[in-house]
Amino acid sequence: MRLFLYFIGKPRDEHANALAEEFLKRTSKWARIEMREIDPRRFDLPRKHRAARKVFLDPAGRAMESAKFAAFLKEAESEGREVVFLIGGADGLPPEWKAKADVLLSLSPMTFPHELARAMLAEQIYRAFAGLRGHPYPR
Repeated sequence: MRLFLYFIGKPRDEHANALAEEFLKRTSKWARIEMREIDPRRFDLPRKHRAARKVFLDPAGRAMESAKFAAFLKEAESEGREVVFLIGGADGLPPEWKAKADVLLSLSPMTFPHELARAMLAEQIYRAFAGLRGHPYPR
């Protein structure tokens, strides 16, 4: 399975990606993962990943429990589909991209810095794969 995590903009703290990278490194034994920062003026994510499941993080999106999130990834994996995650920048998601998402996902009704959202999403991805593979992490 292939996962893509895209983030609009650069983090303010140069160490902000370290925790996200650690969780993705752990997940890489179960899935191929690419994480990168993008500029929507130069990168057309919806066109590049037409067939992928697109999960865009948005405060107005739907909340999903960890078990349901794991089931979502399991279904995508069984279908052989790539999954693309996108965290918007300081101004959120590009409005023209929102309608192209398969899922608008909210991590929490609370507001978090985008750098922390990166780590939270990466941890949930690791948690999902660990649970699906019978790893003891998600106890």
